[in-house]
Amino acid sequence: MDTGTHIVMGFAIGGLAAIDPVVANDPATAQSVLIAVVIGSQAPDADTVLKLRNNAVYIRHHRGITHSIPAVMLWPIAITAAIYPFFPEANLLHLWLWTFLAVFLHVFVDIFNSYGTQALRPFSSKWVALGVINTFDPIIFGIHVIGLMIWGFGADPVPTFLIMYAIIAGYYVIRFMLQSAVRSSIRKRIPDAENVIIAPTIRFYQWRIAAETKEHFYVGRAYGRSVTIYDKFKRKSVPDNEIFAKAKTDRNVSAFLSFSPLYRWELVESDDQYEVRFIDLRYRSNDHYPFVAVVQMDKELAILSSYTGWIFSEEKLQKKLDFLPNE
Repeated sequence: MDTGTHIVMGFAIGGLAAIDPVVANDPATAQSVLIAVVIGSQAPDADTVLKLRNNAVYIRHHRGITHSIPAVMLWPIAITAAIYPFFPEANLLHLWLWTFLAVFLHVFVDIFNSYGTQALRPFSSKWVALGVINTFDPIIFGIHVIGLMIWGFGADPVPTFLIMYAIIAGYYVIRFMLQSAVRSSIRKRIPDAENVIIAPTIRFYQWRIAAETKEHFYVGRAYGRSVTIYDKFKRKSVPDNEIFAKAKTDRNVSAFLSFSPLYRWELVESDDQYEVRFIDLRYRSNDHYPFVAVVQMDKELAILSSYTGWIFSEEKLQKKLDFLPNE
């Protein structure tokens, strides 16, 4: 989920912690728990600082090790160790337990969007992405804000947030049902589809869809059960030659391929260079596919420049390639 949603979740968990008699009856424990769960609700996204290095490192590692099983165990210990010296009267065990819950819920809710996490590491590096909730869901965010406002006006936080999370749980069930209906419609429209990706959008009934058969890629949108196919591409295997073998060694391309499950490729040859592009088909927006990896090489296959990330115009892409040679 986005940062704002994780923040309001942290405060909601802090309010719900009053269900614990140890927290409810001990001001030091209550204060320390509130601080810890807000921090814990953000901690796994500390890897966002990888953007400061380059997109390749960020794409390959964001929601990776910081969302792994060992990290879920270590974040609460680190946060508790940092906060406890300021609240020595607090109950250490309960401080740790609520911090653990906050960290766990952060990772748990992240698996429901289309980006997903590597939450099964170190047992598996597979990205777990259920694709039913948009990264920012205005309904989930809004319900949290309403719950916090009710608490702020003096209501008992325990029933307030228990009711709130019961409503959100029901909302998740509805989202799964909607996704299932969309998947059924796609199967009817494209009966020979081997792989179907359904990604939520910020709009309740609208979904991005991408599918592949043995012969083609299909890209479109679904609104309710109605499926519209916008683009159809001939499916072509990545050539097994020196040009593409070299392109795959580039760190930007390598990061893209490790992340993208459905893409097509292009090769443009000029008098003095090759340009190889890999284009993710999941994020079509306004007739454009913004998530790409591009590498430019000379005729001797020396890499001149490369880039991976979100680009919404050809002009900006060329500026990136000129400014960040072999990023």
